[in-house]
Amino acid sequence: MWRRSASFILDKQFQQRNDAAAAPESIPVSSPPAASMTDNPIQVPKISAYYQTRAAHNGVVTSDWLAQAQAAVRHSPPDSPKGNGKGSVIDEFNRWRNQPDLAEAVAAIRALAAVIRDSTATTMMELEIELKKASDSLKSWDTTSISLTAGCDLFIRYVSRTSALEYEDFNSAKSRLLERAEKFGEISCKARRIIAMLSQDFIFDGCTILVHGFSRVVLEVLKLAAQNKKLFRIFCTEGRPDRTGLRLSNELAKLDVPVKLLIDSAVAYTMDEVDMVLVGADGVVESGGIINMMGTYQIALVAHIMNKPVYVAAESYKFARLYPLDQKDMGPALRTIDFGVPLPSKVEVETSARDYTPPKYLTLLFTDLGVLTPSVVSDELIQLYL
Repeated sequence: MWRRSASFILDKQFQQRNDAAAAPESIPVSSPPAASMTDNPIQVPKISAYYQTRAAHNGVVTSDWLAQAQAAVRHSPPDSPKGNGKGSVIDEFNRWRNQPDLAEAVAAIRALAAVIRDSTATTMMELEIELKKASDSLKSWDTTSISLTAGCDLFIRYVSRTSALEYEDFNSAKSRLLERAEKFGEISCKARRIIAMLSQDFIFDGCTILVHGFSRVVLEVLKLAAQNKKLFRIFCTEGRPDRTGLRLSNELAKLDVPVKLLIDSAVAYTMDEVDMVLVGADGVVESGGIINMMGTYQIALVAHIMNKPVYVAAESYKFARLYPLDQKDMGPALRTIDFGVPLPSKVEVETSARDYTPPKYLTLLFTDLGVLTPSVVSDELIQLYL
């Protein structure tokens, strides 16, 4: 039987009441309902689309389950979800985000865990609606952040991945959700260290590594290599217009790693001296390609032509359910660019901050799930979202 969520049924009832010509929908239930739902239609606001996410968890919808769904929708507060008892989930997110070494997605995960901990919901349905609203608030805070959206979606999926929660009492189920949330946060925080350890076999003495942009996981990889007394040098692109390469070169200089700073247009000129390219990623998409800082695509193209391996270091919470087909098949992430001279109004400036690198130009992905080839990313995504 095709699995239907409560949202499908509630939305269908809403549609039928407003469309007299529509034929009534039969609702499969595992036990006979106390009263016919068509006899006593329930006025439900059109916000139950959330329950579409539960279609993967629930088979036949019982009358008890429907009653919980309807009660949760009626009693769910319209204001923004609270976190940590001190304000909205955005406030909690910003509190975590201000920590310098904490990624944006991990800060969101910590904020969502606080929503579970401080929730005043009395049923699992209310708690899940509250958690979903908090997730939507975080994702709308920055709609261009791929890692933020992917982290929130993965968190929601992870903490509610089994329908066994519905057969526990509420307090036990809430405690289990909180345990999963805390565990997921710990896994996410350890991701960089795991990636750094897995990547050490690929960094050999005497190698030259080309890096692009400022990536904290790439910095962790290089920092561990320096601590292991490996001898290597870094070619670091400037990373215009925000000059993130300058920031990375300063951090590497503190580790006494030899660094040469390049202007972005010198990549092809110096590629014959490079042994490998190492970059981070804003997001890893289902095809195995990556979305990263503008210029990553052209660096990968040059490296591919000159037979240089391109390695990507990315945490698993950056695995996104996206499948871009070309450079324009992504939402814009714009930035301000100052060329230092006045420009005529007729001159158009490209302000996109990132590009898409197809998987065929990537060699390996260093992740906390292991060292992966781009071709298996889709399989790993399926496992993550089970």
